[in-house]
Amino acid sequence: MSKRIASKYKIDRRLGENIWGRPKSPVNRREYGPGQHGQRRQGKLSDFGIQLRAKQKLKGYYGNITEKQFRKIYAEAVRQRGDTSEKLIGLLECRLDAIVYRAKFVATVFASRQFINHGHIKVNGRRVNIPSYRCKPGDVIEVREKSKQLPFVLEASQLAERDVPDYVEVDHSKMTATYVRIPALGDVPYPVHMEPNLVVEYYSR
Repeated sequence: MSKRIASKYKIDRRLGENIWGRPKSPVNRREYGPGQHGQRRQGKLSDFGIQLRAKQKLKGYYGNITEKQFRKIYAEAVRQRGDTSEKLIGLLECRLDAIVYRAKFVATVFASRQFINHGHIKVNGRRVNIPSYRCKPGDVIEVREKSKQLPFVLEASQLAERDVPDYVEVDHSKMTATYVRIPALGDVPYPVHMEPNLVVEYYSR
């Protein structure tokens, strides 16, 4: 299990964007960075700075996964045929924690990782407690029977702030979801503009 070092809302404030689209994000009230120097005027970013920021934003969105994990996912995207930036998004979106979040079984991607770690999720009838587990199209993800009535699970399914994308079919009455297909970049409902092409430039420089 990877450890999240930074507070999730510090990620929002450091980047100056509400990257998860959460109504509680402090960026909605304070658009400057955290800390005593957060209100200093930002200088113009270099090309490297723009690429680094794009990487931090994408990496942060998926629960601030470790640099080692993220670089490994990028390396696999490079090995696959086709557009590397599209393949990178596809690999990130087939992670179990991303699918549990997309299915609205939990409110945040951080909660998704914890939920999976604690053994509340099954994939094709078998319990899986690894958030980075890679799902394949056709896989059925379900909340364990004993966990279906947990208050935060029921609340998450009613959240109006985001919708379930069409590449995940969900039945909230049974708390099951089917991963239908690997999405393209345009299919993923990011609340902010993501630039995986800049992430590719960052790693290939």
